[in-house]
Amino acid sequence: MKKSLFAPIKYLASADFSLRFMKWRLRLAAKLPLGRYFMRHRYSPPAEHLDTETFGMHFPSMIGLAAGYDRNGTLIDAMEAMGFGYVEIGAITPLPQHDNTSPAIYKFKKDHAILNCADIDSDGVEQVIENIKSHNSKIIIGCNIAKNSATAAEDAPRDYLRLFRPLYQYVDYFTVNICLNTTDNPYLPCKREEVMAILQPLFEFRRGQNQYRPLLLKISPDLTNEQVDMMADIMIDTPLDGIVACGGTMGRHGLENSTEITHKLGRIPGALYGTPLKERTLEVIRRIYARAKGTYPIIGCGGITTADDIMDMIEAGATLVQLSTEFIYGGGKSLRNIRLGLNERLRKAKLKNPDKE
Repeated sequence: MKKSLFAPIKYLASADFSLRFMKWRLRLAAKLPLGRYFMRHRYSPPAEHLDTETFGMHFPSMIGLAAGYDRNGTLIDAMEAMGFGYVEIGAITPLPQHDNTSPAIYKFKKDHAILNCADIDSDGVEQVIENIKSHNSKIIIGCNIAKNSATAAEDAPRDYLRLFRPLYQYVDYFTVNICLNTTDNPYLPCKREEVMAILQPLFEFRRGQNQYRPLLLKISPDLTNEQVDMMADIMIDTPLDGIVACGGTMGRHGLENSTEITHKLGRIPGALYGTPLKERTLEVIRRIYARAKGTYPIIGCGGITTADDIMDMIEAGATLVQLSTEFIYGGGKSLRNIRLGLNERLRKAKLKNPDKE
């Protein structure tokens, strides 16, 4: 009886409810022109040094929203108004699937990290297409695609193609997510033949289209250095256009200030995101950049909390960056501070090196 009586109160105090409420407010504000104007005015002041050209597209800002936040493409207009230069929606699965895990996420505030314990929550490709078609902004849209959890590993290539085909005309680029590790049944293909079995049908379909959509691979930070090299080699040897480094980690390193919470939770499954990821993310970016001799775009994702973190990723070899955990913690105010801080650092860097683009 006590459990049922206090369950609603407990949910209202949870990280799950806080995140859902934040998204609901953003969606509501973005429905009205006045709401979008207010969001731009408050959170997205001009930052003329953040724009960049890559993948044959002009990004008004190199800072994008990482996949996992706008899973079904319902926040596209809101994210543009908040100041993101692009948004990666998803991960999307072919068929709808919903995970009732509660709590789905845990916050480790002292370590500025989040543990996601839930499976992909997706409305399915048909509903996501309808959501994309209804947005009004001109923001660049990436689509993070993944297999349904019930799909066997040997049938995964079919799921990725079932997403790639119908979404192709509606988005600007694709990220093939092979870092699905938030549950006790992770999907992390790390053999060349497994990855190529997924990518080859996508390459073949793209060759027959009039428009070119860049295709990226999102990898796990838990790969060995040899496996990271192999992913870079796949990028070099095939029509793959880039790599997103990285997804969440199944490790629990970097939670030194949250030992009380980690001991209470025990060894539950889930992927860790946030500040503890930064050092490994930088290692992976440097390794891919060196392996590919700097000739392929890399999107840095994992552990960004400040403008200095982004500068570190740029110096490591990233062309674009994505954030999500910091946005969950600090919202528009945090994004504004990062944008302005990065803009100033890039302005000073250009003054020191005027001949460097």
